[in-house]
Amino acid sequence: MAFTDVEARWQVLTAYTRTGLAQAEKVLLILAPGDLDDDVVARMDGSSDHVKEAHDSGQLTIERNTSMYLPDGSFDTERQLETYVTERDRASSDGWSGIRVAADMSWALQPGVDSEEIVNYEASLGPLFADRRFVAICWYDQRLFREHVVAATRAVHPIQVMERLDAIDVTRTQDGSRIAGSAELSTRGDFVDALREALKQPDAREPFHFELDLTDLCFMEAHCAWQLISFAAALPERSKVTLRCGPLLELVLRGLGAATVPQLELSVAEDL
Repeated sequence: MAFTDVEARWQVLTAYTRTGLAQAEKVLLILAPGDLDDDVVARMDGSSDHVKEAHDSGQLTIERNTSMYLPDGSFDTERQLETYVTERDRASSDGWSGIRVAADMSWALQPGVDSEEIVNYEASLGPLFADRRFVAICWYDQRLFREHVVAATRAVHPIQVMERLDAIDVTRTQDGSRIAGSAELSTRGDFVDALREALKQPDAREPFHFELDLTDLCFMEAHCAWQLISFAAALPERSKVTLRCGPLLELVLRGLGAATVPQLELSVAEDL
């Protein structure tokens, strides 16, 4: 995860942490030395005490990134991987469903830490992610890290965390487009523009075939869903928009009449 907006980063981190706690996971936050435990817990709790209770019980642990990654003043990839394996196995033996890690990567700006080594470290985490018991995000402050370093770390990860919860992200795929994020009032304009651009057929008179992946769209308001159906219905006959989505979004779309639009085909990803 790369960010420039500190408040948005905390919103994402709070949602990420609360999700892990709700799923009976051990949560390990690896923060900068200046982030005090009490301040972090209070920020994440809001009007509840759930995060504080998790912190008091040991389900939530907060460590400092310098001591975690640079225990002797230097960074060692193999040592860090072994640390994560140990933490994962300990979480399982303690009865948690897995471990969820979030790490502030500002420690990598310390003298003597090579940026190429950081990219190689990020790439080496792949085998750990193959185990469902291990979930992790690393975040980089784009105001501090060089652009090429952030780009290189992104390139070695198949999944990116969006900087904001109230945003959408559009990615071109081999057969169409993927839209992730949240299609709500604040992002309605961006979402509709993305749909309009995605479904712009080369020849308005010829059938049009397109795949639209919405499996990473966490929310869609009714107006955005209606716009999607309307755009598909306006395509020429024999056109086909294959829309991949989760069961909940399928219910919304069918409730708004998606089944009456022959140009729109829903493909439900049941494993979401």
